[in-house]
Amino acid sequence: MTINDLELFLVERQSETTDPSIRSLLIRLVTETGLVGWGEAVLPWRLSELPGRRAMLLPILTGRSAFDIEELLEQQNLRPRPLQAAVEMACWDLVGRIAGLPLCCLFGGQYRGRIPLGVRLHGSSIEQVLQLSREMADQGFHWQTLSATGRMSNDENLVTALLGAVGDRVELRLDGRQSYNMEQAQELCHRLEDESLVFFLDPLQGGRMEEVASLRRQTTMTMAVARSVETPADMMAFIRGGVASNTVIDIQRVGGLVLARKCGTIAEAGGIGASLCAGHSLGVATAATLQLACATPAYNGCLECTRHQPADELLVEPFSYVDGMIQVPQGPGIGVEVNRAAIDKYQVS
Repeated sequence: MTINDLELFLVERQSETTDPSIRSLLIRLVTETGLVGWGEAVLPWRLSELPGRRAMLLPILTGRSAFDIEELLEQQNLRPRPLQAAVEMACWDLVGRIAGLPLCCLFGGQYRGRIPLGVRLHGSSIEQVLQLSREMADQGFHWQTLSATGRMSNDENLVTALLGAVGDRVELRLDGRQSYNMEQAQELCHRLEDESLVFFLDPLQGGRMEEVASLRRQTTMTMAVARSVETPADMMAFIRGGVASNTVIDIQRVGGLVLARKCGTIAEAGGIGASLCAGHSLGVATAATLQLACATPAYNGCLECTRHQPADELLVEPFSYVDGMIQVPQGPGIGVEVNRAAIDKYQVS
């Protein structure tokens, strides 16, 4: 089943809440029989660039079998990694549609049909964040992540206020977003050591693993790393260096589902708790990530979301939730159908 055409769409969904807006690139691969596969990634491309980008990608992909994914990943022209992830995702979507099965069946079977959702709290004030946290907990979303502001007292107050108000109902993680230098991170860890945080993610500026490992040795707080893991080799260095006890793997950052699965396998072998993240997504990348999460026991954590709830505006059917968990879609390929009318609505012009 060979690829003979592709389309690129730049779409943007402006946020009407405290969540960030999402601007992403959709890739539509078409086979010689007219079968379609979709991929998605966030790339800093302008609308005027798309014809040239398509002209660059066509010779790489035309005539290639959608099944030859490992060979595809060796193509140096498919960089940066989010582009590689989007193209690989579209190929996997084609493979699943050809087989008539959701990708989880091709990745080892449905190990779990629902994935706990880790929602992210955004807000301009403590009161706004607290309100969102309560609302999410009321809906069953107990895995919550707070984004650090980079201001120590403010972050300390946010954490203590949240845990004081809803700490018995939520599993709270603090994402440092690589905001702090070593001295600041040490002080913040000292202040928060007695709080029941699940982990402190990406605390240090630069994200150097040896520095995170050093911080870990100086505190009882549980450390986690996401942004520094871009390859399976990074995951190996993570384990060898005793960097942290948890990791979050972003499929766009590592370059796709195959490489994310390799990272998960290494994490599992090293006794590291692992979660998956789709990155910023309007539904396509989230659906693909769910297929991998449900078939890979190594990813025993939640699906990390960059918003208070995954965006699904580009999908024919929205995601389904039960008790704070997201149902893995069971259609062929990535499990969902893309709504072309929604693409037209949100397409950047």
